[in-house]
Amino acid sequence: MLSYAAKILDGKALAQKIQLQLKERIQALEPKIGRPPGLAVIMVGDNPASAVYVRNKERACEKVGIASFGRHFPTQTSYEELKQVIEALNQDSRVDGILVQLPLPDHLDAVALLHTIHPDKDADGLHPTNLGRLVRTESGLRSCTPAGVMRLLQEYKIELSGKHAVVVGRSILVGKPLALMLLEENATVTIAHSRTQDLGSITRQADILVAAVGRPNLIAADMVKPGAVVVDVGINRVEKDGESRLVGDVDFNTVAEVAKYITPVPGGIGPMTVAILLSNTVESYEKKVLG
Repeated sequence: MLSYAAKILDGKALAQKIQLQLKERIQALEPKIGRPPGLAVIMVGDNPASAVYVRNKERACEKVGIASFGRHFPTQTSYEELKQVIEALNQDSRVDGILVQLPLPDHLDAVALLHTIHPDKDADGLHPTNLGRLVRTESGLRSCTPAGVMRLLQEYKIELSGKHAVVVGRSILVGKPLALMLLEENATVTIAHSRTQDLGSITRQADILVAAVGRPNLIAADMVKPGAVVVDVGINRVEKDGESRLVGDVDFNTVAEVAKYITPVPGGIGPMTVAILLSNTVESYEKKVLG
């Protein structure tokens, strides 16, 4: 068997490059528009992981010149209150993108709240209208994580047309939209999930293998075709010897010996998700004014 020492798909470096491009775009547009782009991130409760993500998003906004209209609400905030806040943000001409940080506390209906965001301000690309546009291959705001995966593959000039892509995971956040995006690029796509029998026999067929299930080290080296491109979307916090660290859904050290390309965790898809979020916000900003 040919042994590969996989090349790293560096999402962190690409995200920085995208942020630099966005900063230049904003600097060129702001004098014409008279204001910076605006992003409102709504967070409910005190989930520590969510708080870290929101902080990262706000820092990234600051770096490129996007105004933050972040709102943080206590856990017991009602659906009606949040709906009113979103409706006010829909009307606010300073706000180009709105994002509800998931997960929400159990008493809130995340889907219903996402539906109240205007599709043209849907920075996360999760509104049914935007998902419908994706299904129909029409232009629209794309879901951040899968769009980040696609942009990273594009940066490294990874050929998708005619290749067999296997996506492990079927969530509306990643698995389903990513499968559609890969189809759009003429890949042959298989979606596997928790009920798939003999997962390894499916994953070993993949030229491009994407793991997006949230199970630490699920994908082992013997489940990967030699020379495959492996994209790890999972971010799992594991405790070992009293220390907590982040790992993906792929057993990085062993799979890196078999794959041709691999994304690290952290530093792979995570930074790309934030870069696409900013990109979606700037796209809404530009479109609103320049048509």
